Amino acid sequence: MPQSFDGVRHMAEIHFTSHLRNLVPGGPLSASGATVGEALANLLAKQPHVRGYVLDERGELRKHVCIFADGERLARDSALSRSIGPDSKLYVMQALSGG
Repeated sequence: MPQSFDGVRHMAEIHFTSHLRNLVPGGPLSASGATVGEALANLLAKQPHVRGYVLDERGELRKHVCIFADGERLARDSALSRSIGPDSKLYVMQALSGG
C-alpha cells in the first residue's frame, strides 16, 4: 500500500453514483491498487455484493458501466488496466438505457 512522506497511507478514492451508492452507502470508499482493476478488486473483495453490478462473469467491466479516473472518462475495454496513483479519484457509474 502506498505511503506518503509524512507516514500517512494514501489510497484511491472510489465514488459510486446514485443506483450503485444504494448498494455501497457511506462512500466514497478507499482502495489500494496500481491500476483501476486492482483498486476495484481490492474494494470488491470487501464489498462482494457489488461485484455483479460492476464486473461481468469474466471479470471485465460490464457493458453499461462507465469509469472516470481523475476527471478522464476511460474507454471500457482498457479501463481496468489504466494506471492510477495513490491519490486518484475514481467514479463508477451505471448508464441507464431504455425509453
